[in-house]
Amino acid sequence: MTRREMFTVAAVGGSAVLLPPLVRKASADAVPNPMGKRGMGGAPTAFGARNGGAGRGGGRGAGGGAGGAGAAGGDAPIARAARPFSDEFLDYCHSLGLGGAEMGTPPTDPAQISSFKDKMQSYNMFVTFDIPLPRTEADVEHFDTLVKAAGDVGAYGLHAALTQRRYEQFNTLAEFQKSFETNQQMVALAEPVLRKHRVRLALENHKGWRAVEQAAWLKKLNSDYVGVHFDFGNNVSFCEDPMETMETLKPWIFSCHIKDMGVEAYDQGFLLSEVAFGDGFLDLKKMVDTLRAKNPDMPMDLEMITRDPLKVPIYTDKYWVTFGDVPGRQVAHIMEIVEKNPPKKPLPRITGLDGAARKQLEEGYNLACIRYAREKLGL
Repeated sequence: MTRREMFTVAAVGGSAVLLPPLVRKASADAVPNPMGKRGMGGAPTAFGARNGGAGRGGGRGAGGGAGGAGAAGGDAPIARAARPFSDEFLDYCHSLGLGGAEMGTPPTDPAQISSFKDKMQSYNMFVTFDIPLPRTEADVEHFDTLVKAAGDVGAYGLHAALTQRRYEQFNTLAEFQKSFETNQQMVALAEPVLRKHRVRLALENHKGWRAVEQAAWLKKLNSDYVGVHFDFGNNVSFCEDPMETMETLKPWIFSCHIKDMGVEAYDQGFLLSEVAFGDGFLDLKKMVDTLRAKNPDMPMDLEMITRDPLKVPIYTDKYWVTFGDVPGRQVAHIMEIVEKNPPKKPLPRITGLDGAARKQLEEGYNLACIRYAREKLGL
């Protein structure tokens, strides 16, 4: 990042905020202690415009998680070959003074493993990797290689987002159930490998499973090596209060995507949007403190995705076909939240912006979030 970018004036929600430089000096004798006092990390989805729309910045392969969340702001999983290993995103997060990075697949060459591990230690940063999960027995050997590499590097763990937006993807309950069974089969294939190498996998609540569904699955699986990557805002799209989602999943939470959320009513339901920290309705301080009490070293990666608001069409039949029984009071509660929390500033939108304007808007939001996290959240 250039000196000019470090002093960028962030035009966020119509207000100009002069942000101070965020570069920190690397410690030559830093110790690789996951998270600790090193602060918030970075998720590549927060930097999609910078990455040219690449979304997960380093690649998520088939079954490994979501791609394409970049400048356009989508978050559906895509199947693609894993990209060659690159540590550029780690360097970029370090230049912002962040404490860690979520990356694509790990290096597997012994020399690269050694070099990258040395860099992590010199930066005193944590890393989580997005590794494609095995779909069949034929995929297990390659998965084993990647998991071993992640362990050799000294990664905090693995992250996977296995689903699309359930209410958009499926037309019947049976379609959803088949997909959920596939997710469970993939994790069942992965679990013995994770246990063998003592590397943990955190499954994101990625608009695919209700909190009670994910919790019931993990309770049944009963593995020390499979848990939750808790996204602070995703399950609002399921009419779930974020505090209740967190409490339901808390026994299994290994790591997080931290974000604030704005909501706004529209004719078919409500709009849902990542917003700058402090501009949304989430009680970020309480959520961070709760998770820190569970694990003071828990990685929390910034995921302020700059995109158009997502439509959550709860007044349509299509929305409900995969959900079965959802308590009416839960729906009423989320609509009360929408009514009582109108946007403090216009929700972010990127339609009509060229690449440079999207990148500038994204940088402004991210730097504002980083500053808020340091000043208000102790991250």
